[in-house]
Amino acid sequence: MNLAQLDHQSSSRKSASPRTVVVVGSTGSIGTQALELIADNPDKFQLVGLAAGGSRIELFCQQARDFSIPADCLAIADNDVARKVSQELGANIMGGPDAAAALCAATQADVVLNAMDGSRGLPVTLAALEAGSTLALANKESLVAGGRWVLEKANEGQIVPVDSEHSAMAQALRSGRREEVSRLVLTASGGPFRGWNRSRMWEVTPQQAAAHPTWSMGQMNTLNSATLVNKGLELIEASYLFDFPASSIDVVVHPQSIVHSAATFYDGSTLAQASPPSMKLPIALALAWPDRVPHAQPSLSWQDAQSWDFLPVDNEAFPALNLARTALATDGMPAVFNAANEEAAGAFLREQIHFPQIVDLVGAVMDIFAGSPGPLASSLDDVYELETAARRIAREHIAALR
Repeated sequence: MNLAQLDHQSSSRKSASPRTVVVVGSTGSIGTQALELIADNPDKFQLVGLAAGGSRIELFCQQARDFSIPADCLAIADNDVARKVSQELGANIMGGPDAAAALCAATQADVVLNAMDGSRGLPVTLAALEAGSTLALANKESLVAGGRWVLEKANEGQIVPVDSEHSAMAQALRSGRREEVSRLVLTASGGPFRGWNRSRMWEVTPQQAAAHPTWSMGQMNTLNSATLVNKGLELIEASYLFDFPASSIDVVVHPQSIVHSAATFYDGSTLAQASPPSMKLPIALALAWPDRVPHAQPSLSWQDAQSWDFLPVDNEAFPALNLARTALATDGMPAVFNAANEEAAGAFLREQIHFPQIVDLVGAVMDIFAGSPGPLASSLDDVYELETAARRIAREHIAALR
């Protein structure tokens, strides 16, 4: 990502009118916070479209009413739910798995916030890029699954990260030239089982895995944080976004989640971005990049005593990061990593496998693919074909473990 070019492009689009925004995944944690920011800053943002999966009908309808969004700018991934929403609002809305992508293509908004979960967000990512919108990317899985093929679809600086860690890196990288940066530093909270060994985690329940010590997130993101798979996905995303090899990205456990990530320059200086653990700031920055939104969230208080801890990752108890580094070495393998994890995580939530077996299963599926050169994704069908194969093998492994 060429941040200097991104600054130039975004600045050239400044005008007296607010930026038009489509929020995909509007009823989730990221989506609801984004809508709060948009409502609080009508001079900067205008919401022109909403899309969601369909699990929270009442909230979605209320969002549509609150922002006076017309029916043809609303989309629900579930057709049956879309019909119910149409009845509730008294007008037909778009429905189906391709509805969100169609909405992005039709509105051609200044900014599309993709806050869907899982690789199902990939068509939205592609539609936003094709429409020429700035993509505020919270759906890391779509970049992980699509890899460099997705990056080739993007104009210089068209993708702006929403994840707090990648937002922190982007901010730190604005402090110098790309060639001056020697390493990126990715921070991790460590999840609810930091300090536990593998045997202790064997009897972890889905309820325990859902209790993140710092962040309030959706079920899948919280579980992925507990296994550190989420940090593996973020490592892959950082490598793609900022064009750094995995060997130049350090991961460190930081339980307080105050330092969100950093960049180390070749003169020995490390510049970190620090703020209270809230997603409001990175969301606001992604929507307004390269500008900042005043008072997006409270700042740190330097009048209160506090300490920040930094610890090495226990790769024996949490092998997901090493698997992510391995995946980056082979074209197509990050898509396998992500798809296998989605299947394994679902099996754990259904109490079909034990907690440590989630990442074990991901590794087993990757081993099967390791003997092949790995297909280069050149279309959405290629990505889906690779994911389908990985999911099938993962389900076979799950059945064998039961």
